[in-house]
Amino acid sequence: MGHEGQPLWRRSSMCGNENECLEVAVLEDRVFARDSKKPHGAHLCFTASAWSDFLHAVGHAGSPGSLRPHRAIGNR
Repeated sequence: MGHEGQPLWRRSSMCGNENECLEVAVLEDRVFARDSKKPHGAHLCFTASAWSDFLHAVGHAGSPGSLRPHRAIGNR
């Protein structure tokens, strides 16, 4: 949970000192994502299940058959 109802943004330790990272925050049952270069800009909001589907798809991006069409994230 965030601080006083606000999302607590995190980024991967793999980012190092570069400011070109995807930042994520979890607040209640939602996952937010934003560009670290524009922290006050727009962000995306996902349900927990849609975020899980996204991570699964990204994790399999280099596997054989990964270029076949996937179902739309969030459509069940």
